[in-house]
Amino acid sequence: MRCLECGSEAVTERAERTAQGYRRFRCRACGKQFNERSGTLLNRTQYPSDVIALVVLWRLRYKLSLRDLPEMFAMRGIVFSYEAVREWEAKLTPALAEDLRRRRRGKVGRSWYGDETYLKVQGRWCYLYRAIDRNGNLVDVLFSEHRDMAAAQAFFRSAKAVTGVTPERVTTDGHDSYPRAIRTELGQDVRHRTSAYLNNRLEQDHRGIKGRYRPMRGFKCPRSAARFCRAYDELRNFLRSRSRHHQHVPADCRRLLHLRRTATVLAILQAA
Repeated sequence: MRCLECGSEAVTERAERTAQGYRRFRCRACGKQFNERSGTLLNRTQYPSDVIALVVLWRLRYKLSLRDLPEMFAMRGIVFSYEAVREWEAKLTPALAEDLRRRRRGKVGRSWYGDETYLKVQGRWCYLYRAIDRNGNLVDVLFSEHRDMAAAQAFFRSAKAVTGVTPERVTTDGHDSYPRAIRTELGQDVRHRTSAYLNNRLEQDHRGIKGRYRPMRGFKCPRSAARFCRAYDELRNFLRSRSRHHQHVPADCRRLLHLRRTATVLAILQAA
């Protein structure tokens, strides 16, 4: 372990530990004292990292409100407020989303299906641009307050940068902004199809975020909406057991795969 102040490797572990049980260290070069969580997003929090990671995971994965989680943990003797859940979510979800986005770089197909769906933010309708590939894997998600050319271009530009893949074919609805956005951001050689029937697979995939955000009764601000929707879709895609449509995965394999990937998510959140 290196010193957080000077970067020296002359670090010794101290005998005592923090109140949460984390190891403490001291740098012999500069005298800096720190612990395992120093320099992380969870530094100086009064709850263990594994508890906070589990709260954020359940918040994203299941249809739970901010007030449901404190009640569930209070029955286990861990007391915190719903504002703490909001703060932990704001801190950890961007780091989780970015890590999961890096993990799937170059792993999507070259046939994309793009569309936008509606979300209510501060009582008015906004737009969530989403795209999946032929097998249902997530390509990208982008929240926008407007449905125009600039938003469509930003979406395809982000999708290409995140995945590192240029598609051969993109299927969308008949909105006027898509043809030009695809030509300018993805290239002239990309084939563009407009078909409501062929895009039904993405319309059905919208049900994930729709079913999750409805119990929340909308979002309070665009920034929190963009942060939550991106982290939710990245986590949902990471925990998918199928890698292609109509793939049969036995129940025991699904459980084992879910446990392994959940452990990976918790490790990402604790190390953020």
